[in-house]
Amino acid sequence: MRWLLQRHPERVRQVWLQKGRDDARAAEIGTLARQAGIAIRNAEARTLDSMTAEASHQGVVAAIAPSQPWDEAQLHQHVTALQEPALLLLLDGVQDPHNLGACLRTADACGANAVVVPRDRAVGLNATVRKVAAGAAETVPLATVTNLARTMRALKEQGIWLIGLAADAAQRCCDTDLTGPVGIVIGGEGEGLRRLTRESCDLLASLPMTGAIESLNVSVAAGMALYEVTRQRQRSQRAK
Repeated sequence: MRWLLQRHPERVRQVWLQKGRDDARAAEIGTLARQAGIAIRNAEARTLDSMTAEASHQGVVAAIAPSQPWDEAQLHQHVTALQEPALLLLLDGVQDPHNLGACLRTADACGANAVVVPRDRAVGLNATVRKVAAGAAETVPLATVTNLARTMRALKEQGIWLIGLAADAAQRCCDTDLTGPVGIVIGGEGEGLRRLTRESCDLLASLPMTGAIESLNVSVAAGMALYEVTRQRQRSQRAK
């Protein structure tokens, strides 16, 4: 909520605060809303419960205009404007909305700059995705592109190193330098990376697995890879 009020207050239509709440977080949200000219109403806890279908709201509810997916041009403009090494997550044909929602949530936690999905044969930004993302659909841009392989080539021209996750890759993700501008590329459920997507990657890397199961859930694999990027970058910063 705070992030949205700070960066995109035009999307917030109204804010409800639970009556009697006077903690610092509520005060900050109230201040940001008033500064943006957004209407604030006080409401009983049971009213907020009803508004959110009993979901955890922590005493704050807002009516917002939902975010819209980016197109390819917006994605490339965003990458060009970045002041820090880019971190992108590219999903090749993920069809389960729960997986996409979980990926968005992890992408937010790891500071990813955007999640990229193809327009066809993949789930889009629907109600289930937004619910599972738990707010991350409003903080992490989702770029929907017509041709994923073409987008990958354009990102490479912008200096993004594309790492495809593949169980059969000899090189491990943890042995790969992920401190520069990178895009983690993950295949969809069942099929994995399609041939053209695989060939468009700069490098293929695997996640270490010692059990009997040969593959990981898409969102789990995304989380492991993104946190490896986070780990390497934090270690690099501490070493400076």
